[in-house]
Amino acid sequence: MKAVRFHGQRDLRYEDIPVPQIRKGQVKLRPAWVGICGSDLHEYLGGPNLCPTTPHPITGETVPLTFGHEFSGVIEEVGEGVNEFNPGDRVAVQPIIYDGTCGACLENCHNCCWSNGFVGLSGWGGGLAEHIVVPTSTLYHLPDNVPLEIGALIEPLAVGWHAVKVSPFKKGDAVLILGGGPIGISVILALKAKGADKIIVSEVSRKRQEFAKNFGADYIINPMKEDVVKRCRELCEGQGVHVVFDCAGVQAALDQAIHATRVRGTIVNIAIWEKPCTITPNDMTFKERRYQGVATYQVGDFQEVIDAISSGSMKPHGMITQRIKLTEVEEKGFKTLINDKDNQVKILVEVGGGN
Repeated sequence: MKAVRFHGQRDLRYEDIPVPQIRKGQVKLRPAWVGICGSDLHEYLGGPNLCPTTPHPITGETVPLTFGHEFSGVIEEVGEGVNEFNPGDRVAVQPIIYDGTCGACLENCHNCCWSNGFVGLSGWGGGLAEHIVVPTSTLYHLPDNVPLEIGALIEPLAVGWHAVKVSPFKKGDAVLILGGGPIGISVILALKAKGADKIIVSEVSRKRQEFAKNFGADYIINPMKEDVVKRCRELCEGQGVHVVFDCAGVQAALDQAIHATRVRGTIVNIAIWEKPCTITPNDMTFKERRYQGVATYQVGDFQEVIDAISSGSMKPHGMITQRIKLTEVEEKGFKTLINDKDNQVKILVEVGGGN
């Protein structure tokens, strides 16, 4: 079968690999639509980082690996003992790989597994292939009113959903989001679904400012032209925001966000930082602020996002800014994100297509 495989820095190949064989408790599916994630792009530009160069503790695999961890598909075959899924079922794939035995997993925090990995980054195949075999624990049924291409957005949407869910946000709180990229937009959509009515987004790019506004941001700040701290306090009765969601991972933005946060407010980090950052503890201590990390999503988050989309409380359709073929992944996918990222939210790759 054909697959797009990551061999190393700027080395992405469209090549032939064996069709995976199904085992007990697994399903074989044909990926339909696959999103290109920022983590895929980071691997391509500077990796391997997340992709293992020594055998992964769970999958046992190393690069080269098939890319693609944001995807939907149609089940082709079910293995022995599988009763809850059938050939023809339309599904979204939750790609977390976990051991189920470590301290984090025993606390039901599979997203924090000490040996964790991801389908499409750590082994077990990836969505950018004509076929893939995965355990049933990764699968979620898509309702009839959720198209397969929207199913490929569930993964990034679940990141934003989980961040809002585990944060102290409550309806009526003022929120600042750093960055208007795909995850920033996912946070906006999650907040709107949960009743937020004062969402402030700090973003430099004019196009991404427009995206953020269109998806529900109430106020846009350009940090290159405006004082983020002053503006947030003006919009929040002089006190600052209740919660910050950092989707940027930029030191200057974090510095401003801390001081834009009110007493006993919380800064929630979603961003994957490329290098260490600096936080002055006194800025947290004297205002009793909190700094919280969040990682991807937990069991249940995918289903809640699917339900929100199906009910109409979350409307992510406009996130898709480009659709390309499997043969075009590098030239029209990765290189477009490198050279024209401000005009893109989510590029989807059509593998099997369909609705």
